[in-house]
Amino acid sequence: MAAYLIANIRVTDPARFVEYRDKAAPLIARYGGRYVIRGGAVAPVEGEPGLDRVVVLEFADMAALRRFYHSDDYAPLIALRQAASTGDVALVEGYAPPG
Repeated sequence: MAAYLIANIRVTDPARFVEYRDKAAPLIARYGGRYVIRGGAVAPVEGEPGLDRVVVLEFADMAALRRFYHSDDYAPLIALRQAASTGDVALVEGYAPPG
């Protein structure tokens, strides 16, 4: 079952965030992930979701997502992202319809 990294990011240092983004993209692909959402326009229609720069990554399953997120390769990029932004990140299991 697919698994997703969902992030809501508030960029505080645009130059450093570009560095993070440029380094993260090939690493995500190398670990078998792909972008589903990458910071597009947000148009709230109900409530106040507090969404800024939304990113959703898809991986084949939770094990693959955890391998990426907890890898020695990604650790320095997490530090770079955290230095360039604030935000929330969650690892979420996808949905597999019965049958």
